[in-house]
Amino acid sequence: MKTSILTVFCTVCMALLPSFAQGFVDTVLEFDTMTGVSGPFLGSANPIRDLNGGGAPWVLNRGRGELRSDGELRVEVEGLIIPASAGQGLNPAPFFRAAVSCLSVDDAGLQVFHTVFTENGSEVMKGDPTNGDARIEARLDLPNPCIAPIVFVTSPTGSWFATTGVFMEAVVPEGAAPVEAAPGEVVPGQ
Repeated sequence: MKTSILTVFCTVCMALLPSFAQGFVDTVLEFDTMTGVSGPFLGSANPIRDLNGGGAPWVLNRGRGELRSDGELRVEVEGLIIPASAGQGLNPAPFFRAAVSCLSVDDAGLQVFHTVFTENGSEVMKGDPTNGDARIEARLDLPNPCIAPIVFVTSPTGSWFATTGVFMEAVVPEGAAPVEAAPGEVVPGQ
C-alpha cells in the first residue's frame, strides 16, 4: 500500500514538473554597459544585425538593463546625446525605442536575424527629453530560439544610437578626426 501511494505521488509530481518548470523566468541577458554609435557603425555602411547606426555619433553616461526569458525587457540610459563636438550637445530625438536582435531559425531551418522593437513613445523619457535620460520597460514576443541577443536603444524609426557592448580602443576611420567630448560627456572608445 505504501509503495502504491509513493508511486502515485511520484507519478503526479513527474507529470506536473514540466508545467511547473515552465513557470520559471530566467535572466537571459543582464548588462551594465552600453556604447554609443560611432566610427564605422555610423549610418548604413556597417549595420549590426541589419540595424543601421544613427547618422551622427552618440555618447552616453550610462546604459544598463535586463532581458528575461518571458520577453520582459528593461533598459535605462542616462545622457544619451549627440555630443557638442558633433554639433548638438543634446538629444534631438523625441523619444527612444528599444530593440532586441536574436539569431534564430526560419521555417526552412536556416539562420536568420530576428529583431523585435518596443512600441513605446515619449513616456519613456525622464525629465527633459533633450538630456537623453530614458527608461524603457516592455514585454516583447521573442523568437524561439533567441540566441546571442543584442539590445539596442534606437530612434523612433529604428536606427540605433546605443547597443550592449563596449569599445576597448578608439575606432576612428583613417583620415577622420576623433569625436571630442564636452565636459561631462563620455565618448565611447576614446
